[in-house]
Amino acid sequence: MGRKKPEWLKIKLPAGDNYLKVKDTLNKHGVNTICTSGKCPNLAECWGLGTATFMILGDICTRSCKFCATQTGKPKQVDINEPKKIARSVKALKLKHCVITSVDRDDLPDGGASTWVETIKEVKKVNPGITLEVLIPDFNADSKSLDLIINENPEIISHNLETVRSLTREIRSKASYEKSLKVINYISRYGIKCKSGIMVGMGETEEEIYDAMHDLFKNGCEIFTIGQYLQPTKSHWPVNRYVNPEEFERYKLKGLEIGFKIVESGPLVRSSYHAGKHV
Repeated sequence: MGRKKPEWLKIKLPAGDNYLKVKDTLNKHGVNTICTSGKCPNLAECWGLGTATFMILGDICTRSCKFCATQTGKPKQVDINEPKKIARSVKALKLKHCVITSVDRDDLPDGGASTWVETIKEVKKVNPGITLEVLIPDFNADSKSLDLIINENPEIISHNLETVRSLTREIRSKASYEKSLKVINYISRYGIKCKSGIMVGMGETEEEIYDAMHDLFKNGCEIFTIGQYLQPTKSHWPVNRYVNPEEFERYKLKGLEIGFKIVESGPLVRSSYHAGKHV
């Protein structure tokens, strides 16, 4: 937290009619977003463009990853009306493309997959012609839970690797590097566009970044995102360094050389950044 942020990490302040419309809509329908829960640096830009990444299964996660700002603890009971709330919010915002993510719910037998299915179905029913990206947890790599999501045939299924192999055990709670690759591999077998991403500036080497990129590509990942890690609070993992824009451009070129169809690489890039362009 003590490191001074460089100029390229300056974040826009929220403003404008679209921003206010998104904020009012989300408040009116009582839905959660990763934009606010995750303290996303692109909130102003995305809400200003009239888009948001919805977060289902409540706002309390059963895991306590050291990079994530989402609240951790004992989740509340699943809101059975949540799928309808999300669908109505999507309609109110007149979205053509929708991104949905969730907290981890290790307390539920299926990890929350059944709620995922209900939400996808409801969003499609209320918003004919909508395209969907679902940013899912690992569901402990349970094939039955993953099949429930896959069978709904969203345009993109995303699951983030988050960091390189050597830092995973220290930074991610309960998740594993190999388990995430297994999830990516399983999704890719069904012909659905598969997406993943990592953060940098956490103490990894450039060689480890490229190893992660190769691992993802070998397991069927088509779309790759890479951005700067920003420490949410003093109790979270500290920033090791701020990666400059020139390095991010190098990562992008390397990713395209490896074979990814799309690479989003930049200091403020997050997994749902420019998501509508990935369909």
